[in-house]
Amino acid sequence: MKFSRTKLAGVFRVAAEPHRDARGAFARLHCPDEFAAAGVAFAPAQTSLSCNPHALTLRGLHYQAAPHAEAKLVRVTRGRVFDVAVDLRPGSPTHRQWIAEELSADNLMALFIPEGVAHGFLTLEADTDVLYQIAPAYRPGHDAGVRWDDPAFGVAWPHRPSLISDRDATYPDYDA
Repeated sequence: MKFSRTKLAGVFRVAAEPHRDARGAFARLHCPDEFAAAGVAFAPAQTSLSCNPHALTLRGLHYQAAPHAEAKLVRVTRGRVFDVAVDLRPGSPTHRQWIAEELSADNLMALFIPEGVAHGFLTLEADTDVLYQIAPAYRPGHDAGVRWDDPAFGVAWPHRPSLISDRDATYPDYDA
């Protein structure tokens, strides 16, 4: 695996390095030793899958509030997404800044999102599946989010969503 830093502290691009032969390819997607060598302490406690039948479906921007904040490793297993991370950590030098990556089943790229960073994505193809590895495990009652189009962040989404939940569309303006 290859780790590369983004402009948001603690957010990494994680590229799989597939081994290919006549049968196809094989790639490690998470290895605790390689994460530790890159300076990332991450031991997933839960794996989840988001199945999205429609293109231009928007999910997010979500996070878990303290004391049950989550770190996530996000990767696409089918289709393509415009994947976004927004820094909500008040003391961070990149507070309110965002980064985006196109993640796809073809590019095998993942995004590591630490605690305190909101995450969301817009599907760029129908039938897109997003795999999450999460630490620690989800705790009900600590769900939180910020609105996908909040002017406090100015995320440059490539398209307007055609499908979004009422909750995600109506988060109040961010004021921290």
